[in-house]
This record gives sequence, structure tokens and C-alpha cells, in this order.
Amino acid sequence: EELKSANEEYQSTNEELQSANEELNSSKEELQSLNEELETVNAELQDKNMELTKNYHDMKNTLDSTEIPILFLDRKLRIRRFTSHVGKVINLRDTDIGQPITDLVTRMNYKDLVKDAKAVLDTLAPRDVESQSDENQWYLMRIRPYKTMDNVIDGIVISFLDVHKQKCAELESIAFRAFVD
Repeated sequence: EELKSANEEYQSTNEELQSANEELNSSKEELQSLNEELETVNAELQDKNMELTKNYHDMKNTLDSTEIPILFLDRKLRIRRFTSHVGKVINLRDTDIGQPITDLVTRMNYKDLVKDAKAVLDTLAPRDVESQSDENQWYLMRIRPYKTMDNVIDGIVISFLDVHKQKCAELESIAFRAFVD
């Protein structure tokens, strides 16, 4: 009777172990299925990441090839990004990202940059200002709101267009007219 009782206990334990084994196999299949889904999602994310990297490089090359100094500021007028040519008008390094525009040393003879940037943020009305650099190079500063894809204003874009030749011709024309008159 004791052997019979022990045998029944072993059979019961064996059934429990078989049931646990079936649960483990089921869990293993679920994990394999989840792993396959994760591999698919990971592959999609890698493709998206490669696409974003390509788009970033395309945008950077486009901005750099224009040879226009451009400065991107966030809503608090901190440096978000800039083109490689911005060094012509503002002393910037990559470590300046996140710094407020008020901390920068510009090469422009224009003291109202911060005031005008704040005004553009407040009114959303663009500003165009002609100014000379320390090297007497004329630039047209275009201060515009930075809009996201959702049309949300998220900062300022300031571009510095080289108008030196046009400005010199204009000044020569004015001087000539004054001389003739």
C-alpha cells in the first residue's frame, strides 16, 4: 500500500512536471514569436534610422553648399544649430550649442539682434536688417520664425546674406548722384 501510495504520488508529480513542461514549451513558442516581431521592428527601425541619417546628411550638405551663414535658435534664444559658414559673422563652436545668443560675440556692427529676435518670436513678423561686419562686409540679416512640420513656432532662424557688392554699388550710386547734384 505504501508503494502504491508512493507510485500515485510519483505519477501525480510526473503529471505536474509534464504540465509545467508544456507551459514552458508554450512560453518558449511565445518568446520565439515575440523575438521574431522584435527582429522585424528592429529591422524597420534600422531602415528608418538609415533614412534619417541620409536625410540629415542631405540637409547638411544642402545648407553648407549654399555658403550662407545660418543660425537656428530655440524659443529661449539658445543656439540649436548653425551652418559651417556662420563663422563669418559669429564666433561659434560646436560646444556653443545650447548657449544663449546673448553670450555670443558677433562680428556684426548690429546691437539689436536679441531685441529683434524676441520681437519676431512675439509678433511672428519677419525682420530684414542690413548691417556691416567688423571687416566692413555688408550682410542682409533675415530673422524668421522657426516653424515645425506641425506649423508650431519653435524658435528663430537667422540667415546672413552677403549683399556687399549690391550695397557698395548702391552707395556709389548715391554718392555719384550727390556729386552730380
